[in-house]
Amino acid sequence: MSLHIEAKKGDIAETILLPGDPLRAKWIAETFFENPVCFNKIRGMYGYTGIYNGKRVSVMGTGMGIPSISIYTHELITEYNVKNLIRVGSAGSYQKHVNIRDIVLAMAASSNSGVNKLRFSGADYAPTANFDLFQKAIEVAKNKNIPLKAGNVFTSDEFYEDDFESYKKWSKFGVLCVDMETAGLYTIAAKHSVSALTILTISDSLVTGEHTTSKERETTFKEMIEIALELA
Repeated sequence: MSLHIEAKKGDIAETILLPGDPLRAKWIAETFFENPVCFNKIRGMYGYTGIYNGKRVSVMGTGMGIPSISIYTHELITEYNVKNLIRVGSAGSYQKHVNIRDIVLAMAASSNSGVNKLRFSGADYAPTANFDLFQKAIEVAKNKNIPLKAGNVFTSDEFYEDDFESYKKWSKFGVLCVDMETAGLYTIAAKHSVSALTILTISDSLVTGEHTTSKERETTFKEMIEIALELA
């Protein structure tokens, strides 16, 4: 076991889905997996391994923000030999044409986080998705007739920003939406030469003010889960 994950070696599959919410991880396992087995309850960050369409796959919550997802992904990669990390998260739209419940593939992640500034001595690093996972996700979505949007997303260290209108400076440059984890996930994956992809469902809109409930975010974003599971 690692510091934050109580699983034994071999308990976690090479492909893992990573929702921020541990209760979404529990829902995914109970809804989509055959014979799910819980491998982690430390800090209430539920993790499960089960079978989907004959293939072994895992799911585990990561919490909110770059520091949290960075800790869990580092341990999953270095202690449990995970090779494919697929974030299945919620996001806030920055664009009029990106609507509630739309699915977004994150090609790259801009950020206001200081983590990579520290890591790269003040230089900018551009965290990007794994091409093979990205391409396969597009193919899966086409086969399932699930519409997608793809592009740059913004990973923020702040959820409640003082300046609500600040999103507009990012939207002008084509950024589709905001989350709090993707830049961290893509950076850690690149560091360890493994594959990562973020699939997001729009849960709220900074443009229109629309939003979904916490329960809806936990249990109704099925289409992105179906895409992610096929990548296993």
